[in-house]
Amino acid sequence: MQDTIEKIALCVEKCKISRKYPFPPDMKDQDGADEIAAEALQQGVPPDMLLQDCILGMDRIGKQFSENKVFVPHLLIAAQAMNAVMKHLQPFLESGSVKRKGKFLIGTVAGDLHDIGKNLVSMIIRGGGFEVIDLGIDVPSQKFVSTIAQHPDCFVGLSALLTTTLVNMKTSVSAIREIYPDIKILIGGAPVTEEFREKIGADFFSSNPQDAIEYLNQQVA
Repeated sequence: MQDTIEKIALCVEKCKISRKYPFPPDMKDQDGADEIAAEALQQGVPPDMLLQDCILGMDRIGKQFSENKVFVPHLLIAAQAMNAVMKHLQPFLESGSVKRKGKFLIGTVAGDLHDIGKNLVSMIIRGGGFEVIDLGIDVPSQKFVSTIAQHPDCFVGLSALLTTTLVNMKTSVSAIREIYPDIKILIGGAPVTEEFREKIGADFFSSNPQDAIEYLNQQVA
């Protein structure tokens, strides 16, 4: 059982989605995350163990990304490998037999149509064991507020790539704080700085998505 679990973590870390997927070259024609997860469940491996293994694999590649040892394409493929496992775990997640660590609500602020950074953060946090509620791009403040009302126990992430939309990030943080003063708000994006985070009253900023999942893990520990 332990061997099977480690194989899934390795597939996620090495971006091996399935047997037919050719990457990485040294794992060509080997079973990938898809086949190993299906077989593991058939053998009676607990679903929550498979989820923890996805988390382990994403944590490994996330740390490699933060050290510039792998790059964005690797993260994207690793997320596909993770999703191949999650496909098999979905019934258990829906039934509640497998628990998530928490909920993370994320969106790119109003006026900003960029989503690459947001998507990277979403992948890392989803791979870290959180349920991600992605509102997409150009999200008005009221949309954040109304969605928080549906998930009052969530964490919130705001993304912006344009300097001109930082004012909208500030507006969204203020709108959220007015109704939910204690909710944890994470912000990020190319023009965002620690000084700006302090100025607008957000709780966390980092230019590295791996730091975000480490922060969230501290909050739910």
